[in-house]
Amino acid sequence: MSASKIAIGCMHLLAKLPLPLLRGLGKVVGRVLFVVAGQRRRIALRNFELCFPDVPEVQRKAWAKESFEVFCQTFLDRSWLWFGSEELVRSRVKLVGATHELKGDTPTIVFAPHFYSMDAGGLALPLNTEREFTSIFATNPDPDLDRWFMNGRQRFGNVKMLNRADGVKPIIQCLRKGGLLYLLPDMDYGKNDSVFVPFFAVQDTATIPSLSRFARLGKAKVVALYNRMTPEGYVAELTPAWENFPTDDHVADTARMNRELQAAIMTMVPQYYWVHKRFKTRPDGEPSLYSGK
Repeated sequence: MSASKIAIGCMHLLAKLPLPLLRGLGKVVGRVLFVVAGQRRRIALRNFELCFPDVPEVQRKAWAKESFEVFCQTFLDRSWLWFGSEELVRSRVKLVGATHELKGDTPTIVFAPHFYSMDAGGLALPLNTEREFTSIFATNPDPDLDRWFMNGRQRFGNVKMLNRADGVKPIIQCLRKGGLLYLLPDMDYGKNDSVFVPFFAVQDTATIPSLSRFARLGKAKVVALYNRMTPEGYVAELTPAWENFPTDDHVADTARMNRELQAAIMTMVPQYYWVHKRFKTRPDGEPSLYSGK
């Protein structure tokens, strides 16, 4: 039996634990990971240094430690999110905010940035709407893990997963049919198709302008979904549709997206995905911001 199958089997067992016990286990694992996962620790600390140069180092380190804990807690929570009963998931995952934006058939893009709770938010929407719900994925090289992720993310509602390799056309088709698109465009996806816009204190951050472009091509409104881990489970907060978005300037739109994200991050700093090399791609001629990391 492969290691991934054993791990998935363990998640079946963990799904039966009381939530406080599971969260406690995740916290312990996160503290250990902060010590032993040296490269990821250095990346997280560097990201905090780049984004918050005026914040005292002791605070940045505290954020990084808590970020590792939340990362592990939310990962273990996938046990009950993907194996627990619908009743259990509904009792722990709450959708709040501008839920009226889900009604009707207006093409809608849900900007869902990489908070560690993103998979909880990915279930909150199909549990609360009958509309077709589309998300974009990249194939995991491990077929067992890939199947686990796919099954978990499609377990409720009318969910359709589109492979990133299939291009833009099926995405726009889903939108124009009045669907919902769950979009996570806030990572560093390389130089191709990216624009450089500010993100916190880093003025040139490679960011794909897909939110603006898909909204324009699909004639869609944009709402944001900010997912937060709480002691009781998760709260997914839906914002009202963004006004004056998109415009004809995809660079300005992408800069606005980052500003909106910054405001959300500041309400729960450690819960954002800081273990990723967000600033790996640099403008031509600029040195790496992660030298030795």
